[in-house]
Amino acid sequence: MIDIATPKGRVVAAALRLAAERPWQEITLRQIAEAAGLSLADLSDEFSSKAGVLRAFVKCVDREVLEKAPGPVAGESPRDALFEVIMARFDLLEPYKAALRSIVASGEMDLAMIGPMLSSQAWMLQAAGIDSGGPAGGVRTAGLASVYARVFRAWLDDDDPGLARTMAVLDRRLRGGESVMAGLDGAISSVRKLGQMLRSGFGSRTRADKDSGRQDAEGDLRDEGTGPAEPAGSQGAV
Repeated sequence: MIDIATPKGRVVAAALRLAAERPWQEITLRQIAEAAGLSLADLSDEFSSKAGVLRAFVKCVDREVLEKAPGPVAGESPRDALFEVIMARFDLLEPYKAALRSIVASGEMDLAMIGPMLSSQAWMLQAAGIDSGGPAGGVRTAGLASVYARVFRAWLDDDDPGLARTMAVLDRRLRGGESVMAGLDGAISSVRKLGQMLRSGFGSRTRADKDSGRQDAEGDLRDEGTGPAEPAGSQGAV
């Protein structure tokens, strides 16, 4: 998954290897560079912070998920398709569980990873055949992020090779989130319809006003052109 043939890949692999051995907050960029067999200058060409290294790792995982996760099957519910995609992600993360425990325990992952993790949720929705675009997609992405964060914590503590606890938590959270999302989708659809009605009504009213104004103006012009003529010889009389 991580391409160690590239300097960037070697840095990511080295950082995760070190994180599995010691607390993430104690690891420095210089130590990562040395573990990757690079100079600090070479590392600076690829990353400016440890958070950047983590973002690169998440991107690697995203790509692997999109390549290997099973696509939606005909007749399969969106919830079941999403379940399979998320579990495929956990399978890919399994070799790095010790490192991720260290990183999460450090507290350094929370703020730095908000953007990349939201992007990951959007891609997992797409992989499951669920649209993540537009307002409704944004709501789905945020909802999945909340679900995934809780399941991820359960996965970190799940040492069962079959990940029975992780699957149980994921199934429960997806079922609960499914009803919430259905309600939110309905609300968004209602708002869209209301907006369309308002825009349609405003446009019709505007056109009616224009037509009325045009008719009034044409009436005024007819009045000016066809009114009674002044009596002959009255122009200039004193």
